[in-house]
Amino acid sequence: MELSINVHNLDLTPRLEQYVAKKTDRLDRYMPTLVETTVDLTEQNARNIMERQVAQITVRDKRGVILRAEERTGDIFASIDAVIDKIHRQISRYRGKQQKKRRRGQQDSVDDFALAEPLPIEAIEEEDRSVVRHKRFSLRPMSVDEAADQMDLLGHDFFVFFNGADEEINVLYRRRDGNYGLLLPDMG
Repeated sequence: MELSINVHNLDLTPRLEQYVAKKTDRLDRYMPTLVETTVDLTEQNARNIMERQVAQITVRDKRGVILRAEERTGDIFASIDAVIDKIHRQISRYRGKQQKKRRRGQQDSVDDFALAEPLPIEAIEEEDRSVVRHKRFSLRPMSVDEAADQMDLLGHDFFVFFNGADEEINVLYRRRDGNYGLLLPDMG
């Protein structure tokens, strides 16, 4: 597993680096197909002192499944502990869904196709809108159900994916009523 640690407004001390390495090392036991782990540690200027230390972890396995978690506390070590616990819960939830699919006899196409990372869109103030971030990602074929699972695991409200059945790019989004909507774009 490749570990990458990024820090913003913090010093990456050897103690902190060892702590992150030790905590992320045990993720291999829960997700043996893990190939990449990225940990972002940030100190932000928040009004609430208990939300200044932010730890975010993103893990990707060899099939392309991406899980992400973020936690904020007043202590960076506590943030790391909390985000590791959160990613463990996500891994457990993901594994449980995969086991249910296998028990029901559904084909697990996750073995055949990797899942795509969603495209984040961030806008700043209303009167001064501009694109502040560009992100490239690869799209691999998946079903609508797999896209919904991936969107739930990431905690996002929308998900861009390549629909293997239609061979088109689709956008899955969460509606206010809790259900999902599917956008099927046409070239006009």
